[in-house]
Amino acid sequence: MLQFESDRLKKLPAYIFARIDKLKEEEAKKGKRLISLGIGDPDQPTPPHIIRALKEAVDNPKTHSYPPYEGYKELRDAISVWYKNRFDLQLDPESEILPLIGSKEGIAHIPFALINPKDRVLVPDPGYPVYHSSTILAGGESIIVPLLPENRFLPDLSRIDPKGAKLFFVNYPNNPTAATADTSYLSELACFAKENKLIICFDAAYSEIYFDGVKPPSILQVKGGKDVAIEFHSLSKTYNMTGWRIGFACGNKDIIASLGKLKTNLDSGIFGAVQYAGIKALLGDQSCVQVSRKLYERRRDVLVEGLKGCGFKVNKPQATFYLWTQIEGSSMDFTERLIKGSGVVVTPGVGFGEHGEGFIRFALTVDEEKLKEAVERIRATL
Repeated sequence: MLQFESDRLKKLPAYIFARIDKLKEEEAKKGKRLISLGIGDPDQPTPPHIIRALKEAVDNPKTHSYPPYEGYKELRDAISVWYKNRFDLQLDPESEILPLIGSKEGIAHIPFALINPKDRVLVPDPGYPVYHSSTILAGGESIIVPLLPENRFLPDLSRIDPKGAKLFFVNYPNNPTAATADTSYLSELACFAKENKLIICFDAAYSEIYFDGVKPPSILQVKGGKDVAIEFHSLSKTYNMTGWRIGFACGNKDIIASLGKLKTNLDSGIFGAVQYAGIKALLGDQSCVQVSRKLYERRRDVLVEGLKGCGFKVNKPQATFYLWTQIEGSSMDFTERLIKGSGVVVTPGVGFGEHGEGFIRFALTVDEEKLKEAVERIRATL
């Protein structure tokens, strides 16, 4: 009998979200109106000026051909300007910036570019599942780095054994915990990486969704950051462009070159019209980003207060559009109870790793009235 799956594919952890999808389908068939606070997909449309830029670019025959592997120069220049405006840091568009087909694509590809079979990769837990799965598929070994509440969901560098490790995935603002890291911590992280010859893969997809005026920093801002790190950004959450698939990597030029070499052999880059829309997003009116930020901040406040009224212990996050909330018992059982009892869909913490057990994640991706309704349904169920 033919064996279709590779051994590496078989090593991937069970996809717990398939069980949630089945539960949702079953409840929907019963006529239950679901309120989904599970998926991190913005509910707001892409801003009109970005859509107009796409429509204009589609009419340009240039965009119908293969784009340059490294992306249009205009896009790399725009990323450099945006980075300077946001982080006061100058990046070389020729060697320190690489456009991506969404940041997920770059994160998934980076282990293939940098590690050899059996190399160790430090992976945060709880964490974005792609860090672990891409390591497995590249033939590496994931070494779990616990993110614990007593350490503010930051890796405890003093407890990490870096022996044999080559990469370290780090993500702040953090999905799923909504934790943030300041420049002091990032400076320690850069020193730790340099001392132990580690490459930091810094996922900054949520850098622009911050609250209370506290801007998350870039690891490239700290001393030595550019020597050890590559940083991943996405236009998905910042500009409500999740389906457009556009992001970028930046930082150490040698790491960027390695990722670019891999991508040259595996993909043909971002559709040209989407690149021009991305330029408009980065260089155009940024008030749309401020509007989104305020929207999520109001939703955060509504859900935090509502959940506190239901007896949850929940802190106000300073960034991302998630609430990471501790519960009693199994997170999957709790999730199933909520879906069946209230029709409110959340994400079980165990879906992000074993250290996510005992937590659930709420996404702020529905309007305030639905959040209030969700709270009342949860209150009635519990």
